[in-house]
Amino acid sequence: MNQINSEVFTPDPHRDRRRALLKNHPEIAGLVGRDSRTAGWIAVVVTAQVALAGIAGLLPTWAMFALAWGVGAFAALALWTLVHECSHDLVLGSAKANRMLGIAASLPLVLPVGAAFRTYHLLHHRHPGHAIYDVDVPAPWEARAVGSCPLRKSVWLAANPLLQSLRTARIRDVPMVDRWFVLNLAVQIAFDAAVGMLLGWQALAYLFASNCFALGLHPLGARFVQEHCTLREGQETTSYYGSANRLVFNAGYHNEHHDVARIPWSRLPALRAAAPEFYDTLHAETSWSRLLLRFLTDKSLRIDSRVVRGEVG
Repeated sequence: MNQINSEVFTPDPHRDRRRALLKNHPEIAGLVGRDSRTAGWIAVVVTAQVALAGIAGLLPTWAMFALAWGVGAFAALALWTLVHECSHDLVLGSAKANRMLGIAASLPLVLPVGAAFRTYHLLHHRHPGHAIYDVDVPAPWEARAVGSCPLRKSVWLAANPLLQSLRTARIRDVPMVDRWFVLNLAVQIAFDAAVGMLLGWQALAYLFASNCFALGLHPLGARFVQEHCTLREGQETTSYYGSANRLVFNAGYHNEHHDVARIPWSRLPALRAAAPEFYDTLHAETSWSRLLLRFLTDKSLRIDSRVVRGEVG
């Protein structure tokens, strides 16, 4: 059930835990800062995904989709995590350099998402769970339309990337289109055209399918449920500690990331290890596949099973 609460009366647990972490473990401050090695990983993953696209362009259509499902989705989610690092300025020495690197990292995702992701993800951190400013929060009409039906949940999860982009329209005082978005759009069009002409349009379809699977109806798509759906009463954020973290740059360490957002992906396990009394008592998921099955079959787990702050627009 959607928990609509006043922002005043629903404190941010991450802010409180951050204060306690830094008080009890001042050494954690040493984990804060950039990790410039991430730039190298961006080059590796972008190159690998484009090379896979070239292979996919030569395959039968069914095999191309199978490659996108089994391999490409992991590469796409890895790229999203790397774009995320750039959005928090955790790679290079200036905000401008991180913005440009984030745009480059997002190119194999086919759509001009690098600049816009930074804008709306930082709002997600400033206003976690807010009914207007957090585009992760489904609109009330989505919850009514989906309900508890497994089939409608499946369709909704498959469409969630599109729905998230549409939710940006409710934030009227934060425009998506600025000079960075225009630059992102121009570079993305050039990249997509180059892939289509040099590697074939099926190669571009592989990249697009990989992105859709990474965010949609796929075990990796269960990350949306894992991050901020209420999977344990009284806990609004959940981490994932399964083996897939090794492939997607620790994308599952979500409590840790929200607690201290200035710690890069490579040091989030060290944060957890430094403060076991904070994290070992929290519920965590170890299988995105199992969580996806639970989401689809558990009628009590809905898309609005989460804490929501502020007024519903």
